[in-house]
Amino acid sequence: MAISVGSSAPDFTVTTLGPNGPELFKLSENIGQTNLLLLFVPMAFTGVCTKEFCELSNTINEYASLNATVLGISGDNPFAQKAWAEKEGITLKLLSDYDHQVAAAYGVAYESFLPAKNLIMGGVPKRSAFIVDKAGVIQYAEVLESPGDLPNFEAIKAKLAELA
Repeated sequence: MAISVGSSAPDFTVTTLGPNGPELFKLSENIGQTNLLLLFVPMAFTGVCTKEFCELSNTINEYASLNATVLGISGDNPFAQKAWAEKEGITLKLLSDYDHQVAAAYGVAYESFLPAKNLIMGGVPKRSAFIVDKAGVIQYAEVLESPGDLPNFEAIKAKLAELA
């Protein structure tokens, strides 16, 4: 079950690729500076995930003006994420949940990804959006069962405007 609005955001430490190579990102070290928009996607290099993060990259200033930092999270390794970002022009910070611990902590991991196609990839994150406020509390939670659906970005921006 996904974490709900009003809950404390589960802390996590993951790898990201910075300008000087791999580095750690710890959620608790980033709480308090801005509101955080955590966006889980199933996989890099897939159509809907690419569309979502490319559109967000094109509108990233809107989120900054709402005092929000946008973070993309997938189970891909950070080197694949970097190649994806470079190929597609994705500019938001990508966090590697390679061991699927963050997806599990937030309750958004598929038991079996795309079972109708007989794909057995447990732990893949469901497309999800969480807003973590400056106090570390979840203020918005949206978990989508279909990997082809996108979060309601208008509702996300409205909530961020309330928090700004």
